[in-house]
Amino acid sequence: MEFDTIAAISTPSGEGAIAIVRLSGEDALAIADKLYKGKSRLIEAQTHTIHYGHLFDPEIEEAVEEVMVSVLRAPKTFTREDVVEINCHGGLVSVNKVLDLVLSHGARLAEPGEFTKRAFLNGRIDLSQAEGVMDLIRAKTDRAMNVALKQVNGRLSDKVRRLRQKLLETVANVEVNIDYPEYDAESVTLERLKAHAVEVRDEIDQLLATAKQGKILREGLATAIIGRPNVGKSSLMNSLVHENKAIVTDVPGTTRDVLEEYVNVRGVPLRLIDTAGIRETEDIVEKIGVERSRQVLTEADLILLVINSAEDLTEEDKALFQAIQGLNAVVIMNKTDLDKKIDEDKVRELASGRPIIAASLLKDEGIEELEQAISKMFFEEGVETADLSYISNARHIGLLNQAKRSIDEALEAADMEVPVDMVQIDITRAWEQLGEIVGDNVHDSLIDQLFSQFCLGK
Repeated sequence: MEFDTIAAISTPSGEGAIAIVRLSGEDALAIADKLYKGKSRLIEAQTHTIHYGHLFDPEIEEAVEEVMVSVLRAPKTFTREDVVEINCHGGLVSVNKVLDLVLSHGARLAEPGEFTKRAFLNGRIDLSQAEGVMDLIRAKTDRAMNVALKQVNGRLSDKVRRLRQKLLETVANVEVNIDYPEYDAESVTLERLKAHAVEVRDEIDQLLATAKQGKILREGLATAIIGRPNVGKSSLMNSLVHENKAIVTDVPGTTRDVLEEYVNVRGVPLRLIDTAGIRETEDIVEKIGVERSRQVLTEADLILLVINSAEDLTEEDKALFQAIQGLNAVVIMNKTDLDKKIDEDKVRELASGRPIIAASLLKDEGIEELEQAISKMFFEEGVETADLSYISNARHIGLLNQAKRSIDEALEAADMEVPVDMVQIDITRAWEQLGEIVGDNVHDSLIDQLFSQFCLGK
C-alpha cells in the first residue's frame, strides 16, 4: 500500500540522555538525507546501519543537532516501509527542533498509533498482535509483560487461526455435500460437523477460562483498603508501596481523601486505594472522605479490611464485615505487637472463610502472608504465564463468547436434524467472529478507534 511519510517523537517527553524521532514512508530516507551531514549520504547507506553526523537546517545553513541516524530499509522494518530513526540529545528543545525540521521538509506528523497501524495494514502483524503492543507498553508487572509479549509474538493469533481453519474445513465439507450429494450422506456430514464444532468450542472454553486472570493482569485489581480510623490502613498502603505515600499519625481521621497507587504483588498489579476511615463524623471534610470511601467499596475488585487486634470488635467493625458480604476480601488483624484483646473466633465467624492475616504493620510483619493470600485468591498456585495463553482484552473475550454461542446454536440445530446448509450458517458466523480477533474481517471504524488509543510515535 502507498502511504505518505510520517514522523513523530518515539520517546517520552522530558529530559533524558537520548530522544528518538522516527520517520516512516517512501520519502523517509530522502528527507533525512536532505538534513544530514556525515561521512556518507544516508540515501546510499546499507539497511540496518547507524551513522554519526549532524543535522543542518538548510535555510540558515547551521547545525541543529549532533545525531546518530539509523537507516532501516523496507520491507524488513516494523512498518514494512523505509524507516529512519534520528537519535538526538534528550530534552524538550532539542528533540522538538529535530521534529520541526523533518516536518518542514516533507514529513507529516503521525497520528496516535499510526506506525503500528501501518504495520497492521501492511501485513506485518495482525490486529491482536497490534493490541498486544499497547498492552506491552502499559504492562505494570513482569507477569503482565510476559502475557503481552506472547500476544505480540502471535501466540493468540496462532490459536485463533487454527480454530478458524477447523471451522473452515467443516464449512468446506458441507459445501461439497450440498454440491455433490451423491458422494456423501447428509447424516455423515452432520456427524463430522458436530465433532469439529465440539472440538472448537472446547478450545474456546479453555481460552475463556483464563479471561478473569488475563483481565486482572491487563487492567489490575481495584483494591480498597477499608477500616475504622486509626487501625493502620495508611500503614498498610505504605508497606505495600514501600514508600511513605500516606500520612501516618496516632490521630484518628488523618486520611481525609482517597489515595491511589499501583503496586506489584507477586506479578498481580493492584490499583491500591487508601480510603478515609469509615465512621460517623460531624467534620465536614472527613464526612466527604467517608462518603467517597463507601463509593470505592462498591466499585472495588478486592477489599483489604483492616481491624485492630489490640481492641475489642466494635459495632463499626461488624458493620464493615457486613458491607463486604459477597465480595473478594482479605481481613488483616493489625497491631499484633500489642496485647491482643480481639475475639479471634468472632473474627473468623464474621470473615466467613475469607483469608485472615495477623500483622504488625509497624514492624512490616505479615506483608508476605498477605501478598501470598492475594495471589492465591486470583491465580492458581503453580500456574505461570509460560503455561497458558491468557485472554486479557475485553474485545477478544466478547468475540470468543459470541463465537461460542454461534457454535452452540449450530450444535443445537444439528441435534434437531435441521438441514445441514442451515447449520452451516452458524458455523460460518463463528468463523467470522473469530476472524475479527485477528482483524481478518473488521470494519475500518474499529481499526481507527483501536489505534487512536495508542501513544503518539508508536
